[in-house]
Amino acid sequence: MEKELIIVLDFGGQYNQLIARRVRECNVYCEVHPYTMELQKIKEMKPKGIIFTGGPNSVYAEESPRCSKEIFELGIPILGICYGFQVISYLLGGSVKTAPVSEYGKTEVEVDKNSVLFSDVSHKTICWMSHTDYVEKVPAGFQITAHTPVCPAAAMENEEKRLYAVQFHPEVMHTQEGMKMLSNFVYKVCCCKGDWRMDSFVETTISQIRDKVGTGKVLCALSGGVDSSVAAVLLAKAVGRQLTCVFVDHGLLRKNEGDEVEAVFGPQGLYNLNFIRVNAQERFYARLAGVEEPERKRKIIGEEFIRVFEEEAKKIGAVDFLVQGTIYPDVIESGLGKSAVIKSHHNVGGLPDYVDFKEIIEPLRLLFKDEVRRAGLELGIPEHLVYRQPFPGPGLGIRIIGAVSAQKVRIVQDADAIYREEIAKAGLDKELGQYFAALTNMRSVGVMGDERTYDYAVALRAVSTSDFMTAETAQIPWEVLGVVASRIVNEVKGVNRVLFDCTGKPPATIEFE
Repeated sequence: MEKELIIVLDFGGQYNQLIARRVRECNVYCEVHPYTMELQKIKEMKPKGIIFTGGPNSVYAEESPRCSKEIFELGIPILGICYGFQVISYLLGGSVKTAPVSEYGKTEVEVDKNSVLFSDVSHKTICWMSHTDYVEKVPAGFQITAHTPVCPAAAMENEEKRLYAVQFHPEVMHTQEGMKMLSNFVYKVCCCKGDWRMDSFVETTISQIRDKVGTGKVLCALSGGVDSSVAAVLLAKAVGRQLTCVFVDHGLLRKNEGDEVEAVFGPQGLYNLNFIRVNAQERFYARLAGVEEPERKRKIIGEEFIRVFEEEAKKIGAVDFLVQGTIYPDVIESGLGKSAVIKSHHNVGGLPDYVDFKEIIEPLRLLFKDEVRRAGLELGIPEHLVYRQPFPGPGLGIRIIGAVSAQKVRIVQDADAIYREEIAKAGLDKELGQYFAALTNMRSVGVMGDERTYDYAVALRAVSTSDFMTAETAQIPWEVLGVVASRIVNEVKGVNRVLFDCTGKPPATIEFE
C-alpha cells in the first residue's frame, strides 16, 4: 500500500510509541526505527519527514547515541524532541551543557507565533518538560522560537533547511497544544495530505494475504482477545476455509472465558470458521511450576503456545502459515534496535528460536490498539467484541506475581470476576480503559471469624487510557471499591486483604509483569 510516511528515529526515549501514535492521529502513517537505521534505507523508504525522539543520555557523553550528520543533507524535514533537540544542536555545532536548573513536569513556555510549528498555538502555552541538559547556544542558521524563564532555547528552527526542534514533549497529553504542533509539522512542514485510513488498510491487507497464502493452509492462534479476533476475521475474509483457528485454553484465562470464546468462534458461533479448542491447562502449569521471574514466564508461555500450534498443525496436515495477533506496541516493547526491552511479549520476544512453520503472518503488526479496534469495526465485528476488555496473551500468568499454580489461578479468576461484575453494576465498564484483579505474592496476617488468617493480598488495577502506551489511574468511587473488597475477602478463599494500585504508566506498566 503506497502511503505517506513519517519515520520516528528512536534514541531510547520512553515516548517513542506515543510520538508515532500521535502522528497517526493526524491520519499520516508512521513507523518507529532505531537511530542506527542506515541512511540508504531511509532514502529507499522516502519519508515525508523524520522525528528524533527523546532519550536518557547526555548527548556530549562519549557513548551517547548519535546519528550521522549526513541525515541533515537528505532534504527531508526533521523535528527533534527533547534529546532529539540536543542531538541536532550538538551535531550542527551548537552547545549542549548541564542545565543550571532542571525542568520537570508542566511548564509555561513562551513561543514565537511566527514559527510555522507554533501556528495557532497560544503565545504562552503549557508544555511537558523533562530534562537536565539544555541547549546553551543554538547552531548557526537557527533561530530560537520558544523559551522559559530558565531555558533560553526551548525550541529552535532553520526554516530554510526545514529543521525544527523542541526541548519539551509535544506528544504527551500534558502538553496542552502538542497535537497542534505535531500537526503543523506533519501538514505545514512535511506537506502531508493524510492518506492513512483504516478502510484502505483492511482492503489492502486482505488482498496481500490472499496473494501470499495462495492455496496454502493457515493456522490462526486465537485467544479470543481483540487482537487475535480481528486477525482471525481478517484472515477468514482473505482465505476462507483454508484457515483453521486454534484456541489454546492454557488454564490462565479469566473465569469461564474458554467457554465464552468457543461460543463466539466455535461451530455454533458468529463466523463460519474451522475451530479447534485445545485444553492444555496441566501442560502449561507443569512448565510454569516454580518459575517466578516474569521474563521467563513470558518466554515459557510463548514457546509452549508454539509447540501446541505445531502439534495441531501436524494433525491438520501441511499447514504453511501461522497467524498471530501481534500489534505494534508488542513489537516495540519487546525491544527495538538498542532500546530497552520493557517486557517480552509472548508472541514476539517470547517466541522460541525455531518455529516449524513456513512463515508467520502478523496482519496487525503495524497497528496500535485503537487502530485494531477500528479495523475490527471495518470488518463488521460486533462492537461488544471489538471493545471488550483487553487481556494479555500470557493471561493470568502475568497477573499472578511469582510462581503460578492452579490454586493461585482460581483465586485471581474469582477475584477478577467479582471486580468486573461490580464495575459493570456501577455502570463504569465503558468509562475505564482497563481494569482487572491481580494476585500479589504478599501474604499478610488477618482476622476472620475471630481467628487468625495468613492469606494472600489481591491488587485491583484500573486505568484510563486512549492508546495503552500511557495511562492514568482511574477514579473509582470508594463505595464501589468497598463492595468489591468486601465481596472478594468474603467469597474468595485464600484472600484476606485487597489493595488498589494507584500507579500510572509510566512509571508502571498496565500489567503487573
